[in-house]
Amino acid sequence: MFVRKVRTASGAVAVQVMRKAGRRDVVVEHVGSAHTDAELGVLLERARRIATGDQDVLDFEVSARTQRVADVADWRRGTLTLSAGVPKGAPVAPGRTAATSSRLLYDVIGGIYDWVGFDVVDDAVFRDLVIARIVEPTSKADAARVLADLGAEPVSYKTIQRHLAKVNTGKYRDAIAAKCFTHAADRGGLSLLLYDVTTLYFEAENEDDLRKVGYSKERRVDPQIVVGLLVDRTGFPLQIGCFEGNTAETTTLVPIITAFAERHDLSETPMVVAADAGMLSAANLTALDEAELGFIVGSRAVKAPIDLASHFHWNGDVFTDGQIIDTVTPRHASTKVNDASKRAEPVWNPRRACRGVAGDLGVFSQTCPP
Repeated sequence: MFVRKVRTASGAVAVQVMRKAGRRDVVVEHVGSAHTDAELGVLLERARRIATGDQDVLDFEVSARTQRVADVADWRRGTLTLSAGVPKGAPVAPGRTAATSSRLLYDVIGGIYDWVGFDVVDDAVFRDLVIARIVEPTSKADAARVLADLGAEPVSYKTIQRHLAKVNTGKYRDAIAAKCFTHAADRGGLSLLLYDVTTLYFEAENEDDLRKVGYSKERRVDPQIVVGLLVDRTGFPLQIGCFEGNTAETTTLVPIITAFAERHDLSETPMVVAADAGMLSAANLTALDEAELGFIVGSRAVKAPIDLASHFHWNGDVFTDGQIIDTVTPRHASTKVNDASKRAEPVWNPRRACRGVAGDLGVFSQTCPP
Protein backbone atom coordinates (compact mmCIF):
# COMPACT_ATOMS: atom_id res chain seq x y z
CA MET A 1 0.00 0.00 0.00
CA PHE A 2 1.01 3.59 -0.54
CA VAL A 3 -0.17 7.10 0.30
CA ARG A 4 -1.54 9.47 -2.33
CA LYS A 5 -2.10 13.23 -2.15
CA VAL A 6 -4.56 14.72 -4.61
CA ARG A 7 -6.06 18.17 -5.02
CA THR A 8 -9.83 18.42 -4.62
CA ALA A 9 -12.21 20.78 -6.43
CA SER A 10 -12.40 23.02 -3.36
CA GLY A 11 -8.61 23.49 -3.33
CA ALA A 12 -7.95 21.22 -0.35
CA VAL A 13 -5.52 18.29 -0.46
CA ALA A 14 -7.08 14.86 0.01
CA VAL A 15 -4.90 12.17 1.63
CA GLN A 16 -5.76 8.60 0.66
CA VAL A 17 -4.30 5.15 1.31
CA MET A 18 -4.11 3.21 -1.96
CA ARG A 19 -3.26 -0.30 -3.10
CA LYS A 20 -2.48 -1.86 -6.45
CA ALA A 21 -5.15 -4.10 -8.00
CA GLY A 22 -3.75 -5.27 -11.30
CA ARG A 23 -3.24 -2.13 -13.34
CA ARG A 24 -5.59 -0.02 -11.26
CA ASP A 25 -5.09 1.94 -8.04
CA VAL A 26 -7.85 1.22 -5.53
CA VAL A 27 -8.65 3.50 -2.59
CA VAL A 28 -8.30 1.59 0.69
CA GLU A 29 -9.22 4.48 2.95
CA HIS A 30 -9.84 8.20 2.58
CA VAL A 31 -8.01 9.69 5.57
CA GLY A 32 -9.21 13.27 5.17
CA SER A 33 -8.68 16.63 3.48
CA ALA A 34 -6.16 19.24 4.56
CA HIS A 35 -6.30 23.00 4.08
CA THR A 36 -3.12 23.90 5.97
CA ASP A 37 0.37 22.47 6.18
CA ALA A 38 -0.20 21.37 9.79
CA GLU A 39 -3.36 19.44 8.84
CA LEU A 40 -1.50 17.83 5.94
CA GLY A 41 1.30 16.63 8.24
CA VAL A 42 -1.19 15.05 10.66
CA LEU A 43 -3.10 13.30 7.89
CA LEU A 44 0.08 11.99 6.26
CA GLU A 45 1.30 10.52 9.54
CA ARG A 46 -2.07 8.85 10.08
CA ALA A 47 -2.03 7.47 6.53
CA ARG A 48 1.51 6.19 6.95
CA ARG A 49 0.50 4.22 10.03
CA ILE A 50 -2.44 2.71 8.16
CA ALA A 51 -0.26 1.79 5.18
CA THR A 52 2.50 0.19 7.28
CA GLY A 53 0.20 -1.44 9.79
CA ASP A 54 1.88 0.37 12.74
CA GLN A 55 5.10 -1.58 12.18
CA ASP A 56 8.15 -0.62 14.22
CA VAL A 57 10.90 1.36 12.53
CA LEU A 58 14.66 1.18 12.88
CA ASP A 59 16.48 3.34 15.39
CA PHE A 60 18.26 5.06 12.54
CA GLU A 61 15.37 6.71 10.71
CA VAL A 62 15.77 9.39 8.10
CA SER A 63 13.67 12.39 9.04
CA ALA A 64 10.70 12.93 6.75
CA ARG A 65 10.70 15.92 4.44
CA THR A 66 8.22 18.63 5.42
CA GLN A 67 5.06 18.46 3.30
CA ARG A 68 3.27 21.61 2.16
CA VAL A 69 -0.13 22.09 0.63
CA ALA A 70 1.36 24.43 -1.97
CA ASP A 71 3.62 21.62 -3.23
CA VAL A 72 0.69 19.44 -4.34
CA ALA A 73 -0.14 19.87 -8.02
CA ASP A 74 -3.29 21.86 -8.67
CA TRP A 75 -5.20 20.47 -11.65
CA ARG A 76 -7.63 23.44 -11.59
CA ARG A 77 -5.09 25.82 -13.10
CA GLY A 78 -4.99 25.70 -16.89
CA THR A 79 -6.49 26.92 -20.11
CA LEU A 80 -8.89 24.06 -20.81
CA THR A 81 -12.20 23.89 -18.92
CA LEU A 82 -14.65 21.14 -18.14
CA SER A 83 -18.32 21.25 -19.14
CA ALA A 84 -19.17 22.40 -15.61
CA GLY A 85 -16.86 25.35 -15.95
CA VAL A 86 -14.10 24.03 -13.64
CA PRO A 87 -10.67 24.78 -15.17
CA LYS A 88 -8.54 21.77 -16.06
CA GLY A 89 -4.77 21.53 -16.24
CA ALA A 90 -3.19 21.79 -19.65
CA PRO A 91 -1.94 18.50 -21.09
CA VAL A 92 1.80 17.92 -20.90
CA ALA A 93 4.18 15.80 -22.91
CA PRO A 94 4.87 12.23 -21.72
CA GLY A 95 7.51 12.16 -18.96
CA ARG A 96 10.81 10.33 -19.07
CA THR A 97 13.29 9.22 -16.44
CA ALA A 98 16.20 11.65 -16.36
CA ALA A 99 18.23 9.81 -13.69
CA THR A 100 17.95 7.33 -10.82
CA SER A 101 19.84 7.20 -7.54
CA SER A 102 19.90 5.37 -4.21
CA ARG A 103 19.31 8.53 -2.25
CA LEU A 104 17.60 6.73 0.63
CA LEU A 105 20.72 4.61 1.22
CA TYR A 106 22.87 7.73 1.14
CA ASP A 107 20.61 9.49 3.66
CA VAL A 108 20.49 6.49 6.02
CA ILE A 109 24.26 6.03 6.17
CA GLY A 110 24.77 9.77 6.44
CA GLY A 111 22.27 9.90 9.30
CA ILE A 112 24.15 7.19 11.19
CA TYR A 113 27.44 8.98 10.50
CA ASP A 114 26.09 12.16 12.09
CA TRP A 115 24.30 10.32 14.91
CA VAL A 116 27.49 8.62 16.11
CA GLY A 117 29.13 12.04 16.17
CA PHE A 118 31.50 11.80 13.22
CA ASP A 119 30.13 15.11 11.95
CA VAL A 120 32.66 16.64 14.36
CA VAL A 121 34.90 16.44 11.28
CA ASP A 122 33.62 19.41 9.31
CA ASP A 123 34.41 18.04 5.87
CA ALA A 124 31.52 17.15 3.55
CA VAL A 125 33.81 15.56 0.94
CA PHE A 126 35.41 13.28 3.53
CA ARG A 127 31.91 12.29 4.74
CA ASP A 128 30.87 11.41 1.20
CA LEU A 129 34.02 9.33 0.70
CA VAL A 130 33.27 7.37 3.88
CA ILE A 131 29.72 6.68 2.68
CA ALA A 132 30.98 5.62 -0.76
CA ARG A 133 33.55 3.31 0.84
CA ILE A 134 30.86 1.60 2.91
CA VAL A 135 28.54 1.11 -0.07
CA GLU A 136 31.23 -0.12 -2.48
CA PRO A 137 34.91 -0.34 -1.55
CA THR A 138 36.71 1.01 -4.59
CA SER A 139 39.46 3.41 -5.59
CA LYS A 140 39.39 7.16 -5.02
CA ALA A 141 39.02 7.76 -8.76
CA ASP A 142 35.98 5.46 -8.89
CA ALA A 143 34.40 6.95 -5.78
CA ALA A 144 32.82 9.69 -7.92
CA ARG A 145 30.81 7.04 -9.77
CA VAL A 146 29.55 5.51 -6.51
CA LEU A 147 28.54 8.92 -5.19
CA ALA A 148 26.72 9.70 -8.43
CA ASP A 149 24.75 6.46 -8.06
CA LEU A 150 23.82 7.56 -4.54
CA GLY A 151 22.58 10.95 -5.71
CA ALA A 152 25.31 12.96 -3.98
CA GLU A 153 26.89 16.09 -5.35
CA PRO A 154 29.69 15.10 -7.76
CA VAL A 155 33.26 16.15 -6.98
CA SER A 156 36.41 16.00 -9.06
CA TYR A 157 39.38 13.76 -8.38
CA LYS A 158 41.54 16.78 -7.56
CA THR A 159 38.99 17.84 -4.94
CA ILE A 160 39.11 14.37 -3.39
CA GLN A 161 42.91 14.47 -3.27
CA ARG A 162 42.89 17.93 -1.71
CA HIS A 163 40.49 16.93 1.05
CA LEU A 164 42.26 13.65 1.80
CA ALA A 165 45.45 15.63 2.34
CA LYS A 166 43.70 17.24 5.33
CA VAL A 167 43.18 13.90 7.09
CA ASN A 168 46.57 14.05 8.83
CA THR A 169 46.94 17.82 9.17
CA GLY A 170 43.38 18.17 10.46
CA LYS A 171 43.78 15.26 12.93
CA TYR A 172 40.67 13.51 11.64
CA ARG A 173 41.69 10.19 13.22
CA ASP A 174 41.94 11.66 16.72
CA ALA A 175 38.53 13.30 16.44
CA ILE A 176 36.83 10.16 15.12
CA ALA A 177 38.63 7.90 17.64
CA ALA A 178 37.36 10.09 20.47
CA LYS A 179 33.76 9.73 19.24
CA CYS A 180 34.17 5.94 18.87
CA PHE A 181 35.49 5.73 22.42
CA THR A 182 32.60 7.81 23.77
CA HIS A 183 30.03 5.71 21.91
CA ALA A 184 31.49 2.40 23.16
CA ALA A 185 31.92 3.63 26.74
CA ASP A 186 28.34 4.91 26.94
CA ARG A 187 26.68 1.84 25.46
CA GLY A 188 28.69 -1.32 26.10
CA GLY A 189 31.60 -0.60 28.38
CA LEU A 190 35.27 -1.33 27.81
CA SER A 191 35.78 -4.24 30.19
CA LEU A 192 36.16 -6.67 27.26
CA LEU A 193 38.07 -5.85 24.07
CA LEU A 194 38.46 -8.07 21.00
CA TYR A 195 41.46 -7.99 18.69
CA ASP A 196 42.21 -9.52 15.31
CA VAL A 197 44.54 -9.04 12.35
CA THR A 198 44.10 -9.26 8.58
CA THR A 199 46.10 -8.50 5.47
CA LEU A 200 45.22 -6.25 2.53
CA TYR A 201 47.04 -6.79 -0.75
CA PHE A 202 47.77 -4.33 -3.55
CA GLU A 203 48.01 -5.13 -7.23
CA ALA A 204 51.41 -3.49 -7.47
CA GLU A 205 54.60 -4.86 -8.96
CA ASN A 206 57.11 -3.28 -6.59
CA GLU A 207 57.35 -2.98 -2.83
CA ASP A 208 57.75 0.27 -0.90
CA ASP A 209 58.33 1.24 2.72
CA LEU A 210 54.87 0.02 3.77
CA ARG A 211 53.64 -2.43 1.15
CA LYS A 212 55.82 -5.51 1.36
CA VAL A 213 55.48 -9.17 0.47
CA GLY A 214 54.76 -11.27 3.55
CA TYR A 215 52.57 -14.05 4.88
CA SER A 216 49.23 -13.64 3.10
CA LYS A 217 45.96 -15.01 4.43
CA GLU A 218 44.80 -15.18 0.81
CA ARG A 219 48.00 -16.97 -0.29
CA ARG A 220 49.07 -14.18 -2.63
CA VAL A 221 52.53 -12.93 -3.50
CA ASP A 222 51.51 -9.31 -4.03
CA PRO A 223 52.76 -6.52 -1.77
CA GLN A 224 50.47 -6.14 1.22
CA ILE A 225 49.96 -4.39 4.53
CA VAL A 226 48.98 -5.83 7.92
CA VAL A 227 45.97 -4.25 9.62
CA GLY A 228 45.13 -4.75 13.29
CA LEU A 229 41.69 -3.83 14.64
CA LEU A 230 40.57 -3.47 18.25
CA VAL A 231 36.81 -3.52 18.89
CA ASP A 232 34.48 -3.66 21.88
CA ARG A 233 32.29 -6.61 22.78
CA THR A 234 29.67 -5.57 20.19
CA GLY A 235 32.20 -5.25 17.36
CA PHE A 236 32.30 -1.44 17.36
CA PRO A 237 35.78 -0.26 16.25
CA LEU A 238 38.00 1.48 18.79
CA GLN A 239 41.56 1.44 17.44
CA ILE A 240 43.12 0.53 14.11
CA GLY A 241 46.75 0.12 13.20
CA CYS A 242 48.64 -0.37 9.97
CA PHE A 243 51.96 -2.23 9.74
CA GLU A 244 54.42 -3.28 7.06
CA GLY A 245 53.34 -6.26 5.01
CA ASN A 246 56.08 -8.54 6.36
CA THR A 247 55.25 -7.85 10.04
CA ALA A 248 54.49 -10.89 12.18
CA GLU A 249 50.93 -10.87 13.49
CA THR A 250 52.01 -11.59 17.05
CA THR A 251 53.98 -8.33 17.21
CA THR A 252 50.95 -6.13 16.45
CA LEU A 253 48.86 -6.82 19.55
CA VAL A 254 50.84 -4.91 22.16
CA PRO A 255 51.36 -1.71 20.06
CA ILE A 256 47.63 -1.47 19.34
CA ILE A 257 46.63 -1.98 22.98
CA THR A 258 49.29 0.46 24.18
CA ALA A 259 48.27 3.13 21.67
CA PHE A 260 44.62 2.75 22.65
CA ALA A 261 45.34 3.05 26.37
CA GLU A 262 47.60 6.07 25.90
CA ARG A 263 45.19 7.86 23.56
CA HIS A 264 42.34 7.70 26.09
CA ASP A 265 44.38 7.63 29.35
CA LEU A 266 43.20 4.17 30.46
CA SER A 267 46.19 3.18 32.57
CA GLU A 268 43.94 2.63 35.62
CA THR A 269 40.96 1.09 33.77
CA PRO A 270 40.58 -2.72 34.11
CA MET A 271 40.26 -4.37 30.70
CA VAL A 272 40.35 -7.90 29.31
CA VAL A 273 41.74 -8.48 25.82
CA ALA A 274 40.53 -11.49 23.81
CA ALA A 275 42.42 -12.73 20.75
CA ASP A 276 42.76 -15.90 18.72
CA ALA A 277 45.61 -18.38 18.62
CA GLY A 278 47.57 -16.22 16.19
CA MET A 279 48.34 -13.82 19.05
CA LEU A 280 49.58 -16.59 21.35
CA SER A 281 53.21 -15.85 22.19
CA ALA A 282 55.18 -15.60 25.41
CA ALA A 283 56.19 -12.00 24.65
CA ASN A 284 52.57 -10.90 24.17
CA LEU A 285 51.34 -12.60 27.33
CA THR A 286 54.21 -11.18 29.34
CA ALA A 287 53.57 -7.67 28.02
CA LEU A 288 49.85 -7.88 28.76
CA ASP A 289 50.57 -9.16 32.24
CA GLU A 290 53.06 -6.34 32.89
CA ALA A 291 50.44 -3.83 31.73
CA GLU A 292 48.04 -5.39 34.28
CA LEU A 293 45.60 -6.33 31.55
CA GLY A 294 43.57 -9.50 31.67
CA PHE A 295 43.64 -11.61 28.54
CA ILE A 296 41.80 -14.48 26.89
CA VAL A 297 43.93 -16.09 24.20
CA GLY A 298 42.62 -19.03 22.20
CA SER A 299 44.92 -22.00 21.81
CA ARG A 300 44.70 -25.00 19.53
CA ALA A 301 43.70 -28.18 21.37
CA VAL A 302 46.40 -30.73 20.48
CA LYS A 303 46.72 -33.41 23.16
CA ALA A 304 44.87 -31.85 26.08
CA PRO A 305 41.71 -34.00 25.69
CA ILE A 306 43.89 -37.16 25.86
CA ASP A 307 45.80 -35.86 28.87
CA LEU A 308 42.57 -35.03 30.66
CA ALA A 309 40.68 -38.16 29.70
CA SER A 310 40.69 -39.68 33.19
CA HIS A 311 39.79 -36.36 34.83
CA PHE A 312 36.88 -35.82 32.44
CA HIS A 313 35.71 -39.39 33.08
CA TRP A 314 35.55 -39.01 36.87
CA ASN A 315 34.91 -35.28 37.38
CA GLY A 316 33.35 -33.94 34.20
CA ASP A 317 34.61 -31.03 32.10
CA VAL A 318 33.68 -28.16 34.45
CA PHE A 319 36.59 -26.37 36.14
CA THR A 320 36.81 -23.83 38.93
CA ASP A 321 38.81 -20.61 38.65
CA GLY A 322 42.47 -21.29 39.45
CA GLN A 323 42.10 -25.08 39.55
CA ILE A 324 45.31 -27.04 38.84
CA ILE A 325 45.25 -30.57 37.43
CA ASP A 326 48.32 -32.78 37.11
CA THR A 327 48.60 -34.47 33.72
CA VAL A 328 51.28 -36.34 31.82
CA THR A 329 51.75 -35.72 28.11
CA PRO A 330 52.82 -38.90 26.30
CA ARG A 331 55.91 -38.71 24.18
CA HIS A 332 54.34 -40.78 21.40
CA ALA A 333 50.77 -40.58 20.18
CA SER A 334 50.35 -44.34 20.49
CA THR A 335 51.41 -44.36 24.16
CA LYS A 336 48.57 -44.33 26.66
CA VAL A 337 49.57 -42.89 30.04
CA ASN A 338 46.20 -41.82 31.43
CA ASP A 339 44.05 -44.75 32.44
CA ALA A 340 40.40 -43.74 32.58
CA SER A 341 39.62 -46.77 34.75
CA LYS A 342 41.70 -45.30 37.60
CA ARG A 343 40.36 -42.34 39.51
CA ALA A 344 43.79 -41.07 40.63
CA GLU A 345 45.70 -38.68 38.39
CA PRO A 346 49.10 -39.90 37.05
CA VAL A 347 51.95 -39.06 39.40
CA TRP A 348 55.57 -38.61 38.43
CA ASN A 349 57.72 -41.44 39.81
CA PRO A 350 61.46 -40.86 39.27
CA ARG A 351 62.42 -44.46 40.24
CA ARG A 352 59.97 -45.89 37.71
CA ALA A 353 61.36 -43.52 35.09
CA CYS A 354 64.86 -44.83 35.64
CA ARG A 355 63.66 -48.36 35.01
CA GLY A 356 62.89 -47.45 31.41
CA VAL A 357 59.52 -45.73 31.51
CA ALA A 358 61.05 -42.30 31.16
CA GLY A 359 60.68 -42.41 27.40
CA ASP A 360 56.93 -42.98 27.65
CA LEU A 361 56.49 -40.11 30.08
CA GLY A 362 58.50 -37.69 28.02
CA VAL A 363 61.31 -37.32 30.60
CA PHE A 364 64.91 -37.41 29.43
CA SER A 365 66.89 -37.29 32.70
CA GLN A 366 69.53 -40.03 32.98
CA THR A 367 70.28 -39.45 36.68
CA CYS A 368 68.56 -41.88 39.07
CA PRO A 369 67.92 -41.00 42.70
CA PRO A 370 69.64 -43.09 45.38
